[in-house]
Amino acid sequence: MDGGDHKCGDNQAVGRWTLVGTTALVTGGTKGIGHAIVEELARFGAAVHTCSRNEAELNECLQQWRALNLKITGSVCDVSSDVEREKLMQTANSVFHGKLHILVNNAGTLICKPVVEHTPEDYRRIISTNLDSAFHLSQLAHPLLKASGRGCIVNISSVSGFVAIDSASVYAATKGALNQLTRSLACEWAKDNIRVNCVAPAYIRTPLIQTVMLSEDEEFVAREARRVPLGRLGEPEEVAAVVAFLCLPVSDYVDGQVIIVDGGRTVNGNN
Repeated sequence: MDGGDHKCGDNQAVGRWTLVGTTALVTGGTKGIGHAIVEELARFGAAVHTCSRNEAELNECLQQWRALNLKITGSVCDVSSDVEREKLMQTANSVFHGKLHILVNNAGTLICKPVVEHTPEDYRRIISTNLDSAFHLSQLAHPLLKASGRGCIVNISSVSGFVAIDSASVYAATKGALNQLTRSLACEWAKDNIRVNCVAPAYIRTPLIQTVMLSEDEEFVAREARRVPLGRLGEPEEVAAVVAFLCLPVSDYVDGQVIIVDGGRTVNGNN
């Protein structure tokens, strides 16, 4: 409930819309949604560390970010590995001197095939990359987020955690679990001043979707766009903007939420 009029000076208002002085770790930040999130947080003033499995791709991005004068560092990490996740958090701890304000669990993978065709290796790869990594990195980040005095975790889920997507059942299972992990951690860690939220995009124009799902299939793109009231697929920057909002002081009373970014697809009765 509103307790009445709340007035503040211009400086205080601006302070609620900046990340200057904060630190952020974003997994999978060299392409797609992750790349957009890294740049968005850095442009709001955060010092960002990101990771990628591909060292050449990471170095190319770091060079571009340096040219833009963005405070972004990076290291090589396969988040499906327990050992590499631990190494990543040790690196973040060192880079940020023991304090981390923001963790964005973005890295994910999709193997698009019917359930009966999934191998045990397929299953383990999806589970370890999409779900295990978010759980373990959140666990590892907890003391650093608590030490910051104002911690924030944003998980990147998917509308497949709410609606069925063809040939993506295992992927969808990880995203549904990630949605509930978000809610549970939000309640458990609120006492430590750590907020936990989730952003669930629909089809976004990223390299992963282009390669795995769309395959330059314009008929698929057109069919999917017809399911979206806004009439198009989303862009990575449109997801990154919502993630940034959830990290800003202005969203300090938003906790345990899964925010869908889908152009209206999941509420469209004509799906």
